[in-house]
Amino acid sequence: MAIPGQNGILRRARLEIAATALALAGLALILIHNFGGGEATLVNVSYDPTREFYAALNPLFQAERERQSGRKVTIQQSHGGSSRQARKVIAGEQRADVVTLALPSDVDSLAKRGLIDAKWPERLPNHSTPYTSTIVFVVRGGNPHAIKDWPDLVAPGVEIVTPDPRTSGNGKLAALAAWASVVTRNGSDDDAKAFLKALYAHTTGELAEGARGAATAFLQTDAGDVHLTWENEALREVAESKGKLTVVYPPVSILAEPSVAWLDASLKDSDRLADAKAYLNFLYSEAGQQLAARYGYRPLNPESARKAGVNFADIRLIPIGTIAHDWAEANQKFFAENGVIDSVLGGARR
Repeated sequence: MAIPGQNGILRRARLEIAATALALAGLALILIHNFGGGEATLVNVSYDPTREFYAALNPLFQAERERQSGRKVTIQQSHGGSSRQARKVIAGEQRADVVTLALPSDVDSLAKRGLIDAKWPERLPNHSTPYTSTIVFVVRGGNPHAIKDWPDLVAPGVEIVTPDPRTSGNGKLAALAAWASVVTRNGSDDDAKAFLKALYAHTTGELAEGARGAATAFLQTDAGDVHLTWENEALREVAESKGKLTVVYPPVSILAEPSVAWLDASLKDSDRLADAKAYLNFLYSEAGQQLAARYGYRPLNPESARKAGVNFADIRLIPIGTIAHDWAEANQKFFAENGVIDSVLGGARR
């Protein structure tokens, strides 16, 4: 037998449950709208030697992004010679949402095609350069050729491994560092060009397209006596060689300024754009800066390196403004068609 008023009570209970469910659903929509949620995939197109660094950084960012916004962001990586990577993005052969390339001029090449806002250097701290680096020498154990400075590279019998400056950021920076080593020590442009010709006359075989290809040739095939490479790549090679290789810091080298940007042309969705901005800003966080130091990149704040337990060698780093007005002018002077590198290397462009 039904209890008096039971049906009314049940109806009110059902109505209250329904109202609560609707309220919770509305609250969920508000939370998603205000605090994120959802999933996204970003493609980071980078240069050769950053493989290990971003493999370590991406999980840290993903965890932080999900904690802060509720969004699950998957990062896909692409690596290769920096200039070649930029050209692949321009040609539509490689999707990119963010680029983390070796040179500001490589990012500028994307901006000139309308893929990135022309004012990209102003959108992130330090002109969108989250860490710096330089070019150093890696030599065989014991340094049998007693290589200490740039002029030692062109001594009789020395064979050099360096990537192609027409495709590789490492290759470009090595050429600029060699040039700077002459003109900053009272040499003329003609002296510097003669030194570059002599340097490339000492290279072994065909120039590798990117930094990692050159590193593999030097480390695994025993080709060459000295490898001109990124500081972080040099430190990795020496660690992997188990005592067979040594880093030599020349007295002077180039200040390398790897640059990062998000691609406005690829990020029309506001949530993915926010993810891309958060990803690049994470490079400037204390966690990102300390990780960069541990992987051989010089953080913006030396204190971050100290906290990471890393001591970088003291070396005179020549800014690009010493040998050209800026990176754009340097790219035109040295690496454009009929530029210095064309006149030194000759042959078809790659």
